[in-house]
Amino acid sequence: MSEEPAESWSAAWERRMLPLVTVVPYALLAVLVAVTIGLKHSTGGSLIIDLALCGGAAAWMLWNITLHPTWLQRPRMMCVFVAVLVVIMMALVIRDPWFGFFTPAAYFYAFGLLPWPGRLVGVGAVAVVAGTAQASGIPKTTPVGVALYIAVLAANVVPLCLLAWANWRGDQHESEQEQTLSELSEANRRLEATLAENAGLHEQLMVQAREAGILDERQRMAREIHDTLAQGLIGIITQLQAVEHAGDDPARRQRHLSAAIGLARESLSEARRSVHELRPEHLETARLSEALAGVAERWSGLHGIPVHVTTNGAARSAHADVEVALLRAAQEALANVAKHAHATHVEMTLSYVDDGIELDVRDDGCGFAQDRDLPTARVGTQRPPVDTGVGPGAVVTPEIDGYGQPQRAAVGGSGGTVDGPGGGFGLVAMRQRIEGMSGTLQVESEPGAGTAIAIRIPVAAEVRA
Repeated sequence: MSEEPAESWSAAWERRMLPLVTVVPYALLAVLVAVTIGLKHSTGGSLIIDLALCGGAAAWMLWNITLHPTWLQRPRMMCVFVAVLVVIMMALVIRDPWFGFFTPAAYFYAFGLLPWPGRLVGVGAVAVVAGTAQASGIPKTTPVGVALYIAVLAANVVPLCLLAWANWRGDQHESEQEQTLSELSEANRRLEATLAENAGLHEQLMVQAREAGILDERQRMAREIHDTLAQGLIGIITQLQAVEHAGDDPARRQRHLSAAIGLARESLSEARRSVHELRPEHLETARLSEALAGVAERWSGLHGIPVHVTTNGAARSAHADVEVALLRAAQEALANVAKHAHATHVEMTLSYVDDGIELDVRDDGCGFAQDRDLPTARVGTQRPPVDTGVGPGAVVTPEIDGYGQPQRAAVGGSGGTVDGPGGGFGLVAMRQRIEGMSGTLQVESEPGAGTAIAIRIPVAAEVRA
């Protein structure tokens, strides 16, 4: 026989049955004792037996219920208690049918104290006692009498057993509801803890996102400053140095001063556009090929080195970031030619292929060994004079690094760089831009054979986060 948890049936007992079983059974028994004495006062021996059974029932209830209330939480003890009480009641009913009026108290005990399925057995036993009392006047010596007796028993047992089952189902449903509410409360507690944890994680992600945004913006501004202000300042320095070597020729001095002023204005315009993250001025009103031609023409005019620009394939619009990356790469490549190559001619080729856009910049300069360091120069130091072609006697320092740091050459490609540790920012920024478009950048050079920079960006490339 399975036993219900003590908490469920004891809670039901204290809530519904305790007031009844502590008063009603003794009151009913007292009334029935008075009736028995009144009806059987002249029958001495029979009255004594009845009173002894009533006293036994009272003592049994007193001992198990009133004097030991903690036993209510011991289901097996309560099963013994109800069984003995039913036996005493059956004896009283057989002797005196009016003791059937004591069965309500027994029902209270059976419903309130017994666990399932002991409750069903106890209620059925009490119903048999009640049916026996009700059928006391029916003769049981004939088949008809026996049938009537069984019918009376069934009329008591079946409804009361169904009531016991319904009561058990109600208790079970209530227990399930309490368990569900408990689980729901625990789930809510865990949900609150999870929400609090998620809020903390969200705050951390927001902080990381802000830090990443700041870092990205710093990198963008560094690239933009290098591609605009730094290159413009290098050009201005070149023109001012040419002014210093112009001697007493006012026309030459004015020409270089005008070029320096133009570069300063252009650099200021580009700086403003970079701050607002707009497209370069060259791309605002022209196609990429035309913008490259304009950049090459201006650079050639400043440095006196001819640049031949060729466009292959059908020109088509590309993502704005792709065009900006290619334009900046061309500017940086030309700046490197001016600083290091000592070239006399530059070839720039823009190719529109099926699956991408390619840009090649080749010069016929001195080149370099890709496994050795380039010559080092600091801002303001003078290398041997080099004729820039901007005028007789004009001398510049073509190997000035805009950041005053040594540069190192390495094999181009995804992982290569021509800027060594602590070196310049030029090709590093160029490579970052191109690889940010999922593109590739390769550098090829040999001493005395010039330098070639090959860039390729896929057509559908987009900026990676």
